[in-house]
Amino acid sequence: MSAEGAPDGRGRPRVRTAAGVVEGRTGPGGTAVFLGIPYAAPPVGALRFAAPAPPAAWDGVRDCAAYGPTAPKVPYPDTFAALLPDPVVPGDDCLNLNVWTPDPAPGARLPVMVWIHGGAHTRGSSAVPVYDGSAFARDGVVLVSCNFRLGVLGYGLFPDAPANRGLLDQIAALAWVRDNITAFGGDPDRVTVFGESAGAISIGALLAAPRAAGLFTRAVLQSGAPEVMARPKVRAMVRRMASLLKVDATAAAFTATALPDLLAAQAAVLRRSGPLVGGPAFGLVTDPDTIPADPLDTLCAAAASDEVPLLLGWTRDEYRLWLAPTGGMRLLDRLGPLAVALARARSGKDRAAVRALRAALPAAGPAELAGQLLTDRLLRDPLRRLAGMRRAAPSFLYEFGWPSGLPGLGACHALELGFVFDTLAAPESAWLAGPDTPQALADEMHAAWVRFAVTGDPGWAAWNGDGPPKVFGGPELDGARASVVTRRALP
Repeated sequence: MSAEGAPDGRGRPRVRTAAGVVEGRTGPGGTAVFLGIPYAAPPVGALRFAAPAPPAAWDGVRDCAAYGPTAPKVPYPDTFAALLPDPVVPGDDCLNLNVWTPDPAPGARLPVMVWIHGGAHTRGSSAVPVYDGSAFARDGVVLVSCNFRLGVLGYGLFPDAPANRGLLDQIAALAWVRDNITAFGGDPDRVTVFGESAGAISIGALLAAPRAAGLFTRAVLQSGAPEVMARPKVRAMVRRMASLLKVDATAAAFTATALPDLLAAQAAVLRRSGPLVGGPAFGLVTDPDTIPADPLDTLCAAAASDEVPLLLGWTRDEYRLWLAPTGGMRLLDRLGPLAVALARARSGKDRAAVRALRAALPAAGPAELAGQLLTDRLLRDPLRRLAGMRRAAPSFLYEFGWPSGLPGLGACHALELGFVFDTLAAPESAWLAGPDTPQALADEMHAAWVRFAVTGDPGWAAWNGDGPPKVFGGPELDGARASVVTRRALP
C-alpha cells in the first residue's frame, strides 16, 4: 500500500483517517476526491433515533469513489421535483461525507469549507450535482459536504429520544473534520461552515450550540436565518404520523415500524405544511442538550460565537420558488388587497412599510408585494437583525438579484447555488436557472465565497447597520428597496 496522502500504483490518492484508510479518485486539475466516507455508524435498529455513534473501524483500504447512501426521505412533489434535483442513493450507511482537496498531504494546511445542504429539513443530500466541490478544490480550498438524518428521523420530537438528531449528526461531521481533515491537507483551525435554506438555519443553530463551539471559525448563511420551531408544532407532526400508523408516538414504536411505512406517513403529513403557509412541520427546537435558547436571541445578545465572521444573504425573489410553480402567485393576485393585508399582518409590518414597498415597486401586483413582505419576515429582518447586533466579528450582507431564465421564477430561492459552487455547467443547474446563465456572475460569486473562507473578508465593506447589501447580478435598487422595507421593521 502506498503512503497515506500519496497515490497508489494506479494513481489513486489514499488518506488514513481515524477509522481506516480511504482511497479516492483524481479529479479535475489533479485534485483528489473522496466520496462516501462514514463519519458515524449507520442509524439503524437501536440507533435509528439515537445520537450519532462513532463509525466502526475497518481493515485494509475503503474505496471512496462514489457518493454514499443518502438519508431516508420522501420525494419532492412533481412540481418541485422538476426544479430541484434530489438523487437517492440506497443503503443504511447514510451518515457519510465527501472531501474534495487540491493537496491530500498533512502539511498543506489549506482553508476548509463544510457545506450543509437545504431541503426544509426533510429532503436534499450531499449528492446533488450542483454541490460538486471541484471548483473549491481548484481554487485552493478543501471542500467537505455531508449527509445527516432528515424528517422524522432527524427532527421528530419524542419523549424517549434526543431532540435535534439531524443537528447532532452535523456536529459529529464537524468533529470528524476537526479530527481528520489535516490528513486531507486541510487546516482544522480555518473551517468555514456554509449552507442554504434549512442548511443556513442549521448553521444558525450551530453558532448558538455549546456542543459546536470551536468546530468552525467562519459561517455563511444563504437564504436561511437562525430559528427554532415551537415544540408543540414539531410534536404534532409525530402525533399525526402515529395516528396514521396506529402506533404510539414514541421513538420505540417508530423504531419497530418498517421504514417504508414511516416515510409514507411522513409524506402524508408533510402535505399540510410549507415555508409560507406555516403549520406543523419538522425543524429544530430548543433543547437543553443542543440548543438551550432561541439561537437568534442568543446570537444577538453576543452570548455565543461573537468572534465568528458572518456572510449573510438572500435572493431578491425568494418567495417565487414556493409560489410560482404551484399557481400561488395567480391566487394571491386574485385576492388583491386581502393578500397584502394578510402578508402585512404575518410579517409584522406597519402600513408605512407597505407604502414604502409600493413606492419602490410601483408595478408590483398583490402577489409580489405579499411575497416581499413574507421574505422580510422569514429572511431579511432576522438576518439584518443578526448583522446589526454583532459585537466583535464583522458581518457582510448580500442580495442575489439575477433572474432565472425560466418564466415566473425571477431571482428565486436556491437560484444562487450553481453560482456559489461554480457548477453552471452541470445539467441539473439549468433545472432552476434555465439556459444562458452568466459564467461571469458565477466567477464573481464563487470567488467571494473562497475569499471569505481564506481571509474572512468576501471583498466588500462589512455592514454598518444601514444601507443596501452587496448585490450580485441585479441593479442596486433591489438592495435599496430591501433596506427601505426592512429598516422600518427593526427597532
